[in-house]
Amino acid sequence: MKPSSKTYDTAAKRWAGVGPYYAMFPTDFSDSVIKKYTDCGDSVLDPFSGRGTAVYSAACLGRKGIGIELNPVGWVYGKAKLHPAPEEKVIERLEKLVELASEYTAQSKEMSDFFHICFSSEVRKFLIASRDNLNWRRSATDWTTAALLLIYLHGKREASLSNQMMQTKSMAPQYAINWWRERDLAPPKIDPFKFMLSRIRWRYAKGRPRSIDSQVFLGDCLNILPRLKNSRSYKKLSGIKLLLTSPPYCGITNYHYDQWLRLWLLGYPPLAQCNLGKHKNKFSNKSIYHQLIKKAFYKASTILDDDAVVYVRTDSRDFTYKTTLNALADVFPHKSLQKIRRPYKKQTQTNLFGDHHPKPGEIDLILTPQ
Repeated sequence: MKPSSKTYDTAAKRWAGVGPYYAMFPTDFSDSVIKKYTDCGDSVLDPFSGRGTAVYSAACLGRKGIGIELNPVGWVYGKAKLHPAPEEKVIERLEKLVELASEYTAQSKEMSDFFHICFSSEVRKFLIASRDNLNWRRSATDWTTAALLLIYLHGKREASLSNQMMQTKSMAPQYAINWWRERDLAPPKIDPFKFMLSRIRWRYAKGRPRSIDSQVFLGDCLNILPRLKNSRSYKKLSGIKLLLTSPPYCGITNYHYDQWLRLWLLGYPPLAQCNLGKHKNKFSNKSIYHQLIKKAFYKASTILDDDAVVYVRTDSRDFTYKTTLNALADVFPHKSLQKIRRPYKKQTQTNLFGDHHPKPGEIDLILTPQ
C-alpha cells in the first residue's frame, strides 16, 4: 500500500494513480501541457483517453475534460477518478459483496486451474460476487468499487489479491500456471474485506477530487465523436481549446488482451483473447490503423474550436509516426507544426515483457494556430 507522504498530500494526487494501465500519460506531463495551452474554464478533449489522465488533469486544473475510451478497464478508472462515490457508500458496497460471496462456493470450485492457483478460495468467491453484482456502467458506487478492486486484482504477492503477477499486465493463463508451479507458489490467504477496507480508507484520506462537468465516454471514438455535439456534456463546454491525446501505436500492444483478467472481473469471458472485435486488437493491420487515425482526427476536428491546439504524442517508429503526421497535416492544414522528440530514458514495458528490440522513443506533434 502506498505510504502517506507529500506525493499524496491532496485528494487530486491520491486519486491520480487510479489505476495501473499500459502506456499511460504521466500526470506531470498532461498537467504541463494543459497549463501551457489552456486557461481556466477552457475544455480539453482526449478521444483515446486510456485511464483518463488528460481528462482528469484538465478537471483538477479548473478546465473541463471530455474523454473517450474503448477499453472498459481504462474507462472504469477514468470514471472513478472523475466521479468517485462517497467513501461510506463504497464501504457499504464492499460489505455487501463479502456477504454475498458465500453464495458462490459451488461456482468458485468449478473455476479453471488458473483461478485456483491465482486466488484463494475466499478471494475467488468474493471476486465472483463482485463480478455478478457490480453495476459499474451506471452506478457511481459500483464503478468506484470496481476501479479500486481492479487496482489490486493482481500484482505483487501480499500487496494484491492474487498470487505473484505483474500489476500492469495480465499474463497468459498457462504461462502463469507454469510459472507458479515451477516456484511452488500458492495463492496468499487474504481476507478480502480487511485487505480492501484499508486501501479504500487510504484512497479517501484526503477526500475526493472535484471534477464538475468533466466526462469520459465508453466506446469507439469513431462512433462517439459525431454524437458529442448533441450530448449534455458537450453543451456544458465553453469551447474545446486543446486536443491532447496519444492514439494506440501500430503493432505494439493489445490493450484488451493485456487486461483480460480485469475484463473478466467486469463480466467478460475468463479467456485471454487476442481479438475481441474492431479496434480491440494489436493494431497490426496497417490499412485499418491508417483509417482509424485519419478518421479519429477528422471527427475530432469538427468539434474543436478553430483556434484549438492539437497535441499528439506518438511512436517514433516509421509507420506509426508517418501515419500520424500525415493524418494531422491533412486534417489541420492551416496549423503550424512543431515536433519534440522524446527518447526513452528507461526500459519500456514491452522490454520487460520480453520484447528486446531497440525502441526509438516517442515524439510529440504540436499543431498551433498560424
